[in-house]
Amino acid sequence: MNGMIPHDGLVQGYSACGWGRRKDLSGKMRWFEAGLAVLACMGLARPVQAASVDTNPMNNDLRVQEAYQHFYDLDYPGAVARFERYQEEHTGDPQATDYLLNAVVFQELYRQDLLDTTFYANDGFLTGRHATQEDPKERDRIFSLADQAVHEADWRLSQNPNDVDALFARAWARSLRCTYVAIVERGFGTGFRLATKAKDDAQHALALDPNYVDAKLIVGVYDYVVGALPWPFKVMIGFAGITGSKSGGMALLDDAANRGVVTKVDARTVIALFLRREAKYQQAIQVVLVLKNQYPRDFLFCLEEANLRKDAGEGMEAVTAYRQLLTNGTKPGYFASAKLELADFGLGDALRGQRHYAEAARAYEEAAGIPDVGSELKIRSLLAAGECHDLISERPLAVKDYQQAIDTGPTTSRADTARKCLRSPYKGT
Repeated sequence: MNGMIPHDGLVQGYSACGWGRRKDLSGKMRWFEAGLAVLACMGLARPVQAASVDTNPMNNDLRVQEAYQHFYDLDYPGAVARFERYQEEHTGDPQATDYLLNAVVFQELYRQDLLDTTFYANDGFLTGRHATQEDPKERDRIFSLADQAVHEADWRLSQNPNDVDALFARAWARSLRCTYVAIVERGFGTGFRLATKAKDDAQHALALDPNYVDAKLIVGVYDYVVGALPWPFKVMIGFAGITGSKSGGMALLDDAANRGVVTKVDARTVIALFLRREAKYQQAIQVVLVLKNQYPRDFLFCLEEANLRKDAGEGMEAVTAYRQLLTNGTKPGYFASAKLELADFGLGDALRGQRHYAEAARAYEEAAGIPDVGSELKIRSLLAAGECHDLISERPLAVKDYQQAIDTGPTTSRADTARKCLRSPYKGT
């Protein structure tokens, strides 16, 4: 997602927005929400000065921009190292802590193959049981950094309750913690409470400074996600007076994508994900092509173009895109980091859509066999490979793949599906 994550998240330089040095705006209006932040706050890059947009001047620091160049090239170790140094030089500043937190969160999501947007394209993400490989050390670091950023922002707000930078930093920290809790730990209740707290900070920040456009990323994600929740979830949270709007969320994201300073790339990444959910594939492709042209060595942006072409029904164009991605991924230094198993899985899906079942099964098995592949993707790949083998009456190979899927994640929803396929060959849907 980079998602979609990603990130873009952010993840994700930004060249079409701008920044203005903010004056003292105490006593102005109130605005800013935060959501579940499934792919929120994935990064930032190069702002360009524009009087109509305000931001934290720290976002214009060349060292910050350099670190985020590494971030968007998916050189997470390089980004983390630079943000560690930057945080050390800006002790007590919650924005500096957020930079580091953001990089650490998305580095961990990428490690677990959780920035692949196919994972979030349907409501199975909310309802299914999935395999994760949570690293307790990284989890503790993420929570510690999030707590630190909140405490640093609390202190600044105790000195000036209308410190917009501090409000934004606290909202960002909470949304990043929410992202990790929701995606990795699947703690939606805890995540929603974090999102609500971030929403309060965010509303206050935008009310004080309506030109703080970056705030609209988190607002837009929140509004869209709540508006798109399945009906049982809506009923559950509706009793608390919590509402959202998909159209309203997209409007806010559009503004962040057009005028944001530290959220331009992130907003576009999230917009592409949401357009994909709504099957508006051609619009999503155009958004992703902008990101890909800006960061041609970002593996996830290249992957997303292929994913969208597949979903748009451009079967053989998608196959070509995946194969080109796999070829580039084998070139030394072409990508700072490439999860080729994601491209293999996508290639399998594209070939399957063209009824090339034998080739599809091989692609899925290639994905499952890559060293250090995440458990969730391995299970998905093996289940899909087994189904393809069943569709061409290769039952022994299908059984082997189903059993490996079960062994990899015996308590997952896909393992349950694999057990059904062991009892009765898959016939297609």
